[in-house]
Amino acid sequence: MGIIEINKESGGLHVLLQAVNMGRDWNVVITGGEIPHLGSVALGVPRPSLQDPERTSATVSVLTLTGHKEDEIARPAAHFLASRLKVPVVVSCGIHNDQIKPGAIRQFGELVQEGLNDLVAVCSQGSQ
Repeated sequence: MGIIEINKESGGLHVLLQAVNMGRDWNVVITGGEIPHLGSVALGVPRPSLQDPERTSATVSVLTLTGHKEDEIARPAAHFLASRLKVPVVVSCGIHNDQIKPGAIRQFGELVQEGLNDLVAVCSQGSQ
């Protein structure tokens, strides 16, 4: 399937999701804001849910650079993608805006989730 790029913008904020297909697995880079960088990396590995073995969940391992908070985006993104796509997924994330306000942080999260939803839809179509 190659490389997929998804751009999301709202209220002057933007995020870019770039997904590289690695066989069945995915490597996803999420950047945005004024200064894209590497803030956190999360590995999501699908597994049967502990509450309902008929459902797929994921175990996520995270590495975060000191002083960064992108783990709050990378961890749920890796969990979401691994659970939905049912394959291992690596998510690297770096989003930075100087003087960011709480509302903008929430908006970045919403943009990322919209992009993840779009990514799952595209990947699901490609695997059929």
